[in-house]
Amino acid sequence: MAKTGKRYPLVIYTHMTDRWWPAIMLLGLALILLAWPLYRDPFMRLAEPWRWQAMAWLGGIVTLVSLVMASFRKSGYVQLFRDHLRLVTPFLRMNISYRRILRTTTVSMGITFPRKSISGWRRGILEPVASMTAVKIELNAFPLPLYVLRFFLSPFFFQDRTPHFIILVKDWMGFSTELESMRVGGNSPELNNLDQSILSRLPKK
Repeated sequence: MAKTGKRYPLVIYTHMTDRWWPAIMLLGLALILLAWPLYRDPFMRLAEPWRWQAMAWLGGIVTLVSLVMASFRKSGYVQLFRDHLRLVTPFLRMNISYRRILRTTTVSMGITFPRKSISGWRRGILEPVASMTAVKIELNAFPLPLYVLRFFLSPFFFQDRTPHFIILVKDWMGFSTELESMRVGGNSPELNNLDQSILSRLPKK
């Protein structure tokens, strides 16, 4: 049975979800409250019921969207297996073979993504995690075309256009250690040859 590591939640997705779902829920509840005066008005309720109904339905849909977003807050994670790393987000599930990995290094989010180079809503997402340490995984090639990855993944996964991923998890030390352990234990030719040599010396029945 394939060796399976623990799941490491992706901080970026948890942070983005926590940032947006409460605001969207408040918007939905506000729309429902605005529908109430229209419903209480006898003329609106009888002559033009579609007004308060549309407002209430829209508010209900927006509120439901916020609840779905809240359920996604832990759906982004990385998990290590014997021969590959699995990267999962709400809209993408991808396996990255250890054979693609050239090296791993640790980087600071604030240095990797300088505040002056980021504008708009991205700066608001970066500021709370700027002091955190991430693991940069350098690859010999992307598992999917870059334009596809950029469509489904946060821009904070990429420092530039070279093949790599920036993985931000709270337990970056544990993730980095487990990644190296899996790579060496599962894919090292030296270890595989050693295992075969030991097995060849066992007595045959």
